[in-house]
Amino acid sequence: MPDNAAIVRQFINEVLNQGDVDGAGRFVWEDVVEQVPFPGQGPGLTGLQDVLRGMRSAFPDMHWTVEEQLADGDSVLTRFVWTGMHQGEFLGVPPTGRPVTVWGMVIDRLVDGRIKDTRILMDTLGLMMQLGAIPG
Repeated sequence: MPDNAAIVRQFINEVLNQGDVDGAGRFVWEDVVEQVPFPGQGPGLTGLQDVLRGMRSAFPDMHWTVEEQLADGDSVLTRFVWTGMHQGEFLGVPPTGRPVTVWGMVIDRLVDGRIKDTRILMDTLGLMMQLGAIPG
């Protein structure tokens, strides 16, 4: 039986932190379902890769840290913090040069060692406040 939590950590390290967005298919099924899609996110692996490329473009130094993980059967909950410097347009906000720190959790369900569906809950309001798009 695969170590699902380790697979999720490897995805975070290789795809999110090292920027190997093209390699996401090693960790995510082609027909992955995002239960809470990002604004404008398309379906499946391609939609996820588009979002990740957009985030990397806006925050080229984006780095995710796993704060805590809980695994139960085929599901893994990962509590994370990501940081980055806002260097490109993000959700309609032009680059500000501001550093951001964003917390969140993601629940991934894995099938045969790859993510089949996922649900990310992220402090998007706090992110937009840090970018100055919403008064704080």
